[in-house]
Amino acid sequence: MTTPPAEPVPVEPDVLEHGRSPEGAELTTDRRLYMRLLVFTACQDPAPLVAWTRDTGWDAVLYQDAANPWGVGLLLMDTDPAAFVKTYDPVLRTSPWAELTPCPHMTMLARSYSIGYESDLEHTLVARPRSRALNPQWPWVVWYPLRRTGEFAKLSKREKMKILGEHGTIGRAWGDAGHAHDIRLTCFGMDRHDNDFVVALVGEELRSLSKIVEVMRGTVQTSTYIEKLGPFFTGHVIFQSTP
Repeated sequence: MTTPPAEPVPVEPDVLEHGRSPEGAELTTDRRLYMRLLVFTACQDPAPLVAWTRDTGWDAVLYQDAANPWGVGLLLMDTDPAAFVKTYDPVLRTSPWAELTPCPHMTMLARSYSIGYESDLEHTLVARPRSRALNPQWPWVVWYPLRRTGEFAKLSKREKMKILGEHGTIGRAWGDAGHAHDIRLTCFGMDRHDNDFVVALVGEELRSLSKIVEVMRGTVQTSTYIEKLGPFFTGHVIFQSTP
């Protein structure tokens, strides 16, 4: 017999992001940032890609794939998900990007989300992930999707918060020390591999990003409740639009 989740599944539809003011009042918003990473190979010279993307004026980051001399990545971000298919894609199909070979299994499409206690939802959902992606002091990035096990959903809220708290404490310590900063996104229903989340780790040095992934493997969440991680895209910035 299947054990039901410890927390009841909400019945009433709710598409908003939630936070809480310092005074304890509930905050809500329907604004969030969508990010899409496209990965390509067969790139002989990234210079035309940089020039073309700079001219568009889009919020974008171009990465050199650290694991593939002919690989590049393009990160686009917008608060309107329709912009990807209505604005960006028609233009991309007639651009220098169209001459490359896409790697669709590496595509990551996800959105920012709140946990429920944030006092500034605009900063949490839009400003912070955008500024972290566009920070010129953090040229290294590791992007990866992940999926939790079904067992995690059966835990009580208290158990979940304890497990996530361990993860968060490590992340804050590394961020405060300037070693690694995260961009946390969710991709339920948007990922072709049925992942739950997409994470980007950005920083000055690749060793620090690799090390925090190693450290996180020892947490309860990763060691017990993560069903799969990856594929990983490791890149170095070759162009960022203005923050």
